[in-house]
Amino acid sequence: MALAQPGLAPVEIVRSGLCIGCGACAALAPERRMDWDLDGFLKPAGRSGWQHRPNADFTRICPFSPAAADEDAIAGRLFPQAAADPLIGRHVANYVGHVAQDGFRARGSSGGLVSWIAAELLRRGLVDGVAHVVPRAPDEGDGRLFAYRISRDAAGLNEGAKSRYHPVELSAVLREIEAVPGRYAVVGIPCFIKAVNLARGERPVLAERITHTIGLFCGHMKSRHMVSSFARQMDAVPGAVTAVDYRLKNPDRPANWYTAHLSLGDGSSRQRDWWHLVEGDWGAGFFMNSACNFCDDVTAETADIALGDAWLEPWSSDGRGTNVVVVRSSQMADLVREGIAVGTLALDPVDADFVRRTQAAGLRQRREGLAWRLATTRLPVPPRKRVAPSRDMPARRKLIYAMRRAISRWSLRVYRLAQWLGTPVLYRLWGRAALATYHGLAYSRGPLGRMVDRLLDPKGTGRD
Repeated sequence: MALAQPGLAPVEIVRSGLCIGCGACAALAPERRMDWDLDGFLKPAGRSGWQHRPNADFTRICPFSPAAADEDAIAGRLFPQAAADPLIGRHVANYVGHVAQDGFRARGSSGGLVSWIAAELLRRGLVDGVAHVVPRAPDEGDGRLFAYRISRDAAGLNEGAKSRYHPVELSAVLREIEAVPGRYAVVGIPCFIKAVNLARGERPVLAERITHTIGLFCGHMKSRHMVSSFARQMDAVPGAVTAVDYRLKNPDRPANWYTAHLSLGDGSSRQRDWWHLVEGDWGAGFFMNSACNFCDDVTAETADIALGDAWLEPWSSDGRGTNVVVVRSSQMADLVREGIAVGTLALDPVDADFVRRTQAAGLRQRREGLAWRLATTRLPVPPRKRVAPSRDMPARRKLIYAMRRAISRWSLRVYRLAQWLGTPVLYRLWGRAALATYHGLAYSRGPLGRMVDRLLDPKGTGRD
């Protein structure tokens, strides 16, 4: 999409539902900030009204801007010697396994590799600080339970272990990196790492000081309202939640049996398995950021190294957690090989197909599902993606993608309505019905599934 200077205004991306809330644009000037919107996401704001003015810098660094470089272009520049794969991106090596060194695996949600790599970069003096997400005291008045922070020692890094399915943004740490000389690593989900790399291309000081990026495989971003919904379903007052652990680890249960744990202001706590919660099926898309419907990167393709969960048996049954690893830079490849050689890392090499299979559901949503959404959605600012629009898929798949999109959109609206009416049960009733419908489409393989298939595809022209 060719854009005349001075480009897009942030509000145009917001109105198109393409703002992920990364905060890269807010880092460009001190009068800019990120504030909560009604749906529980962080969006560009500020008294100066900058978000309403077209801006060429913003247009080039927003990860969902149609005028910004895409993941293929960025990765091709950063990792020219790495083999390219259309689904997992460029890579020089792939692994599955965990950290064998004491503590890392137990503290993390998966195999502990994210924390180990960050700690190793600090230990070797390759970086002076690591920008990562840590829990945050809610008494600061802005409702943020998590935030980016720069840690400069192992103790600080340990506070950032575990997965955080909560809106955060980068503006403060990017400003700190520009203000404080040094070498930095940034940990983030795919769109955040893309935004960092785009900002490095526009801001020479960031290009000089951000020397390493560590990517996290991503399904989608959740609204902060999910924590409030969890609290109500656990008979707690949302405002009393002081901390949340989205994936309480239990080595005696499979890794994909998530348990949410809430800490409350009176010192008590609540916890419940995800499958007993309305939002318990991650793939259904409850409280999803709308921008995630137009993302085509699962494996953080622009990061030096990217890590996720190994959602294949027998690894997914190991409650201690297991990572799948995609290495893109030669320096990260050396670091990992040395860790394996001394026994710190218990990793086995795997091929690209193995990585693809561990992330099959996410990749299908970001490829086939994205193709359908591009073919059936008209936005004020059309996204430019690496996937061609298409409706060429079985009818059931179309309905599954339509149901996910409806759940991601209406879960936010119905939750707000229920809050306004003071009847939280309204949202739960709607959510249970929506989830049952989605499960009937996505998972039925018995008589119900066959009936659905006959209704959707009476001639038998395609199978799910």
